[in-house]
Amino acid sequence: MKPLVLTLREQPDQRLDLSSLVPHRLAGQTATEINRLELQTTRRRVNVGDIFRVALGDPQNIRIENSCNRLDLIGQGMADGKILVEGDVGNQVGRLMTGGRLTIKGSAGSWTASGMMGGQIEITDTAGDWLGGPLAGEMAGMRGGVVVVRGNAGARAGDRMRRGTIIVEGNAGHHAGSRMLAGTVIVCRAAGSFPGYLMRRGTIVLGHGCDELSPTFLDCGVHDLVAFRLLAAFISDYSAEAAAVFRNSLRRFAGDMAALGKGEIFCAEGILRRRRGPRRLRS
Repeated sequence: MKPLVLTLREQPDQRLDLSSLVPHRLAGQTATEINRLELQTTRRRVNVGDIFRVALGDPQNIRIENSCNRLDLIGQGMADGKILVEGDVGNQVGRLMTGGRLTIKGSAGSWTASGMMGGQIEITDTAGDWLGGPLAGEMAGMRGGVVVVRGNAGARAGDRMRRGTIIVEGNAGHHAGSRMLAGTVIVCRAAGSFPGYLMRRGTIVLGHGCDELSPTFLDCGVHDLVAFRLLAAFISDYSAEAAAVFRNSLRRFAGDMAALGKGEIFCAEGILRRRRGPRRLRS
């Protein structure tokens, strides 16, 4: 059966909340009913039909065409089905997802996969800051599922992550995996400064090291663990490049000792530079 297609007529003059356009909420609705759905906005009332051309199809397979970065909350609370977005998207994409598959053929804004509990998100270009991170006032970020970013990710990817897997095939910004509670963050290339900052538990894997590592991580030597092969087998279905990182022996750093200290950072190659202490003033 052909998909339900939503084609953006033109770039809107305000940010739009598309959280209502998910498979389980559109099931059983006619084209007229979908066109009349109201989208939450910041200025004036807008219906789906004012913004999109709707071609009715299977609501379990939604395609959004000609997308732009003013479309926020795509896939929020998604429980099943598929959503394919052709173009860039805005903030909080895939927030609170529990199932299904969301594919973004473009770049995503900040807080992608925030509070995600299940399902899969794939972003073919870049992701903004706080990938999988919590919103203000929340105690935990991503809590399950798999996120794959084919390009780069911004700062604080995996912040306060409790469960699940984040794979970044490019570079990640500073403080990747900061305040992690559990889960796995894999950066195939390099990360910025201070990955794992104040992490309590969890695993961070850096294919090409980072700009600077906090001195509160302890060097535990080089390891070739059986667990790496199991993890590589799991993620090979999502990213062959990430699975290839585990073919090398990895150096383990335990920490952050400034927090609980049960987390770990593995580095396949590159130099993890330590933070230098304060300079002494010459008398």
